[in-house]
Amino acid sequence: MEPRQKSINKPWLQFYDEGVPPSIEYPSIPLDSLLEKAAADHPDNPAIIFGGSVGSKVIDSTMTYRQLNDSVNLFAAAMQSLGVKKGDRVAMFMPNCPQLVIAYYGAMRAGGIAVPSNFLYTAKEIQNQLNDSGAQIIISLSSFYQMIDNIRGNTKLRHIVVTNIKEYFPPLLRMMFTLLKEKKGGHAVKITNPNDIWFKSLLNDAELPLEPVKTIPSDTACLIYTGGTTGIPKGAELTHRNVLSNAIAGSFWSHSQEAKEISIGALPFFHSYGMTAVMNMTIASAGAMVLIPDPRDVLHVMGSINKHKATLYSAVPSSYTRINTHPDVKKFDLRSVRVCLSGAAPLPLKVQENFQAITGGKLVEAFGMTEASPATHVNPLERNKIGTIGTPWPDTDVRIVDVDTGEEELPQGEIGEMIIQGPQVMKGYWRMPTETANMLREHPSIGQGKWLHSGDIAYMDEEGYFRIVDRKKDMIICGGFNVYPRNIEEVLFQHPAVKEAGVVGMQDEYRGETAIAFVVLKEGMTVTEQEIIDHCTKHLAKYKVPSKVIFRAALPMTAVGKVLRRELVKELTEEK
Repeated sequence: MEPRQKSINKPWLQFYDEGVPPSIEYPSIPLDSLLEKAAADHPDNPAIIFGGSVGSKVIDSTMTYRQLNDSVNLFAAAMQSLGVKKGDRVAMFMPNCPQLVIAYYGAMRAGGIAVPSNFLYTAKEIQNQLNDSGAQIIISLSSFYQMIDNIRGNTKLRHIVVTNIKEYFPPLLRMMFTLLKEKKGGHAVKITNPNDIWFKSLLNDAELPLEPVKTIPSDTACLIYTGGTTGIPKGAELTHRNVLSNAIAGSFWSHSQEAKEISIGALPFFHSYGMTAVMNMTIASAGAMVLIPDPRDVLHVMGSINKHKATLYSAVPSSYTRINTHPDVKKFDLRSVRVCLSGAAPLPLKVQENFQAITGGKLVEAFGMTEASPATHVNPLERNKIGTIGTPWPDTDVRIVDVDTGEEELPQGEIGEMIIQGPQVMKGYWRMPTETANMLREHPSIGQGKWLHSGDIAYMDEEGYFRIVDRKKDMIICGGFNVYPRNIEEVLFQHPAVKEAGVVGMQDEYRGETAIAFVVLKEGMTVTEQEIIDHCTKHLAKYKVPSKVIFRAALPMTAVGKVLRRELVKELTEEK
């Protein structure tokens, strides 16, 4: 590929794909207006495809854009009747399903702020998040109702809106679920509080028209909580402009054709990655999203690609590995897949090559942060550079500054902290002014406005592509040398027996700190600790080689596949 015109400040622009502009004119509208437009232009086109899999067979039904938009209007009217005013927070506690999409856009249309919550949370964790956000209404899956009801007295909750996962199933699947899973899975519940209501009743009883609410791009659209990989989750306050700009830029990057793309929605929508890369991007281009509640259900994923000829699939590396290694993968036609995005964790080369061979599609690595809605970097489809997170997103500026002070801009090729500026960068952390000030800082000598300090150690190569070295907080100092866990993990992944790996630092009398490796082996494979250490010795400087290898059946991970290093550190500390 011949490079196009080079920018002095943004050398990466020359490698953008044709049709991807360096800057985009974003409409000054609230996010839910994208849904209104899609419903007006393509009312009878599928918006949501939802169901389940029985073995390798997928059974699902379709919701059109007209039906989705009408449901969002009814939900918004119902929220207003329950007292939701502009700026009020509405929480959602459920996996990917139509009810979550309706509630997310409906909360915004009512003037509220959507708070999608991690449905894997314990009672204490969701209680803390409800108290932090101040939400007075939560939409919960019926199987979680009792847990939410038990903690409501410790929160400001006034209403729990309860929904059964089967409500939007096709008839056959609904009947099978009722007979085989509903009672066993704790989905059959009775509402015990007079202030609570069933989701379907809420929509059926809603009265239109809505009270008009003036929403501007700088208003907060949603609170998305950080994964907590480095501590207590914080609510990133994302504006309508933040999330809308990220969705539209993503549609340009993926070369999405209006009303023609079908995206697999297995990434959880409570996470910013799934929220943008699937839900919002799909609606921005009036495409269809196939909702999959359990991202680990590889048969549902492969069956849905096969049945609906899906064109887009965003996932984490472990999801691609599950497909690559599934014994029945050849029974499914996955050749419709055109573009795949990988994020949340480093993408091993072998995983990328195998998946592309199976599908014929393009799988590229990207980078994002909850605080940036989330996308900031992605590899161009026509010039994917292995081992990098790609080039900055349209309208996004990225610089490297010194790790110690964060004030001095470093030249190309030097390693430092990555800082980011763009329309997708959050307003701040919800009710956390000190943390916001630490994260968003002004650097007049670098450029006007505030810059998001990522906490990631990286460098920009000679062509303007970026490479992540590691997290600033995860850096290990061995004998005075900086050691980055990601560097060691990449070497571990090169061993044919290693399926998953995580590296952390532990205090050491001689070195100060030493690297400890946690490893999960592939099924049927055996290897000794010394063999792993010998493998690392061949590829790493002596001070980087792990002093200990701990084998585990699984590693603690976030919902989107990031290794929870703090849990590994906690385990080592408790052992001592």
